[in-house]
Amino acid sequence: MKSLSPFAPKLLVAALAFALPAGAAWADIKIGFNVPSTGFAAADGKSALEGAKLAVAEANAGGGVAGQKLELVVYDDQASAKEAVPAVTKMIEKDKVVVGVSGSYSGSTRAAASIFQKAQVPYVVAYSIHPDVTLAGDYMFRVSAMGEVQGRGGAKLVQELGKKNVALITVKNDFGQSLAAGFKDGAKKLGLNVINEYEYGMADRQFGPLVSKVKADNPEVIYASGYYFNAGPLVSQLRAAGITVPIIGQEGYDSEKFIEIAGPASEGTLVTTSLDRDSDSPVTQTFLTDYRKATGVGADMVAASSYTATQVAIEGLKKTGGKGGAALRDAIAAGSYDTPIGKLSFNDLHEVQKDLQVQIVKDKAFHRHSVIHDPVLLAPPTKAK
Repeated sequence: MKSLSPFAPKLLVAALAFALPAGAAWADIKIGFNVPSTGFAAADGKSALEGAKLAVAEANAGGGVAGQKLELVVYDDQASAKEAVPAVTKMIEKDKVVVGVSGSYSGSTRAAASIFQKAQVPYVVAYSIHPDVTLAGDYMFRVSAMGEVQGRGGAKLVQELGKKNVALITVKNDFGQSLAAGFKDGAKKLGLNVINEYEYGMADRQFGPLVSKVKADNPEVIYASGYYFNAGPLVSQLRAAGITVPIIGQEGYDSEKFIEIAGPASEGTLVTTSLDRDSDSPVTQTFLTDYRKATGVGADMVAASSYTATQVAIEGLKKTGGKGGAALRDAIAAGSYDTPIGKLSFNDLHEVQKDLQVQIVKDKAFHRHSVIHDPVLLAPPTKAK
């Protein structure tokens, strides 16, 4: 992959700074933000960045923090651990960020987590779901349900649909494997039958042999992990083969790009996610309206989660008067937050426990299908476990 120019992140930071109100030529409090601005995950990166920018812009419009303005220091990590390490090292050592926010995937976020932990800089993660992120230490926070929890929620959805026999299709990376582990754990607890499990690579777009095997399995439901760019072709090819059973995807599907790529085949797809677009929460609806006004497009899970992670970091900074370190860590940990993805608070491992939203694609858009509420099944791990 072609690397982003080393000047590009600084140009973006400058653009954000000049967007501040008159009298604030440059920001005083720096928030680091690693995001895949280029490469295979660039569309998600764009959503993540827009969400974070909106949170910072709103905070600055409201007077900033302790009389200081906020600056979003952005580095492209290409969703790659190799790119993330130098990026976050630079934002900590050179830019002197007081808090970091991840708007990136699990591989790059896991690599960044240990660096933030060693530097004792709090790191708030938007949508990376691998369990190792918070295990890196007490300066880590995650605002979305971790992978195993989401996977168990997927198993609960299968049960609620009245189905039992499942074909499991897993994208072969941290994201997919975390979801699969959780799904199989939930399936065992709920008495479901995983007929077969198949894996595919991140670069795969043609699924003929896999689709033929799944069709021969004759499952009652398909649980398939993936991102919009491979889930779109996968769902399209499953439907083209005449497979009509419910397909359950996860947060990686939660993008208008999925609907665009899968086309009519996307109709009826179920997606477990963090964002309920039909929520009656004023916080959620205000965010959706403001995001569309700012960007001209609808918000997805990535945008909402990145906005939320940045919002959590900013609320912590307000409590510490802009100071970082242990004071900011403790302030974030003690907080309760009303966000576009629901009301959040952190346990002792700095994971959240919340209901899982289920969206369904209907008339070329995501709408509420149901809400999975099971405090026991959806409980995240704690330090003791």
